[in-house]
Amino acid sequence: MTSVVAVVPAFNRSDTVAATVSALLALPAIHHVVVVDDGSADNTSERAAAAGARVVTLPANEGKAAAVLVGVEASAGADVLVFIDADTGSTAAEAAGLIDAVLNGHTDMAIAVLPSAAGRGGFGFVRDVAAALLKRGTGRDFAAPLSGQRAIRSEALASLGPVDRFGLEVALTLDVIAAGFRVDEIEAHFDHRHTGRSVAGFAHRGRQGRDLLVDAARRLGWPATIRVVAAAVVHKIRNRQ
Repeated sequence: MTSVVAVVPAFNRSDTVAATVSALLALPAIHHVVVVDDGSADNTSERAAAAGARVVTLPANEGKAAAVLVGVEASAGADVLVFIDADTGSTAAEAAGLIDAVLNGHTDMAIAVLPSAAGRGGFGFVRDVAAALLKRGTGRDFAAPLSGQRAIRSEALASLGPVDRFGLEVALTLDVIAAGFRVDEIEAHFDHRHTGRSVAGFAHRGRQGRDLLVDAARRLGWPATIRVVAAAVVHKIRNRQ
């Protein structure tokens, strides 16, 4: 039997982690849910454990990539890993479509394309840069280059190279395709907390942008990465005129 384990990185998500875990455990394909509490200051760990998750607690916040990789290590032996953000709540059940695509042999990594944020997100610049970097590295257009909701075969995941805190999604897509595995995007109706156009939201996207640039440069080189960013800036400016 194919073993499927969901890995849920969580930081201060006591409000949503239990609903996320419950929704995942209700899916017949999922055998276990591993929540990695990334140095939370609230009772994320307790809520996750009470909902039925196996919990790994990090003493300090190490960032999403580190949390996911700790979860992967704790899921040794799984054939398929499912990465789901802790703030998806009951909509985590949408992971079923991603899992089916991998288990049915249609793809090696399924990436969820979420509904439009409809003004609840930022201005989309980091997303545009991520998409442009993936286009440069793979020759393909991606609708959801930063989507954290994914299902992946363990052998495809093994191709992942060095990765920084928030550069996981771009790095993973580049490495999996470079290794010859199939990657497909699938529409799914996940919902999650949006950081919006607040100071905290822009700060988060700034950190995310910094990390994905570092990870892209590791794979594409700094000259190519800088050219992609410059072109994205020009495109953004022209489209706002």
